[in-house]
Amino acid sequence: MKSLVIAAALAVSGLWAASATAQGISPCTQQDQTECMLESIWVAASILPPEKQDRVKRNFLYVVAETHDAGLTREWSRRLNSAPLLPANGTGYASRKAQGLLAEGGWDKFLQRARAGTSPFNIGRPEIMAEGARLAETPDTRKRVINAMFDLAGPPLGGKGFDRSFEQADFGHVLAELSMEDCNLQDFDRAVRLTATPDSLRYALWRARITGDASPLAARIRNEADDQDTRHVRAVLEGYGPIISRGYCPD
Repeated sequence: MKSLVIAAALAVSGLWAASATAQGISPCTQQDQTECMLESIWVAASILPPEKQDRVKRNFLYVVAETHDAGLTREWSRRLNSAPLLPANGTGYASRKAQGLLAEGGWDKFLQRARAGTSPFNIGRPEIMAEGARLAETPDTRKRVINAMFDLAGPPLGGKGFDRSFEQADFGHVLAELSMEDCNLQDFDRAVRLTATPDSLRYALWRARITGDASPLAARIRNEADDQDTRHVRAVLEGYGPIISRGYCPD
């Protein structure tokens, strides 16, 4: 039933036929990739019940806003019957904690307390350290923090999903994000092995930012759509958002 709904959504959106999708052929090209990838994401969202579509609509429009394409933003706002949104911003809890710690004692103190796990690192240590890395004034300092994070995460543990260390999975997630931001494929692949869901589309899209082309994932975005759970669309938006906002890594 789900495949029929997706096929209908594809026909309405004007993308390639479902038979091409089933063969793994991507309808997205380099020339129209942004528009096509956004269309694929909303095709995945379109099979959700209306109340669940509403839950992902705002996140979707934030990603559209990150294109800074006024025409595209207006078009999607019209299609989804929603006011245009500005790109998301603001300082979160982890960033505020990292800023406060660095103001108090500098990098040595920051890393000492992080390794010891003392307050505030007893809650959200991976996230606070990741924000610390983003605040680093030099690449060497950022790398110093990232190396400490890998050390604290340890080698990948056995087990599937969350049948493993919660903190290691959290370290893996934020380290994958930092590595994606740094265009560091070696660190990225190392970090993803620590996560709870290394095969997720979120990480596939982040990896594609480094390697240079997300368009082959368009078919997977549609094929793995879930008609009851919003997590698929949310993960895809989290994965494709950095490509929209940051662009692809240089060759």
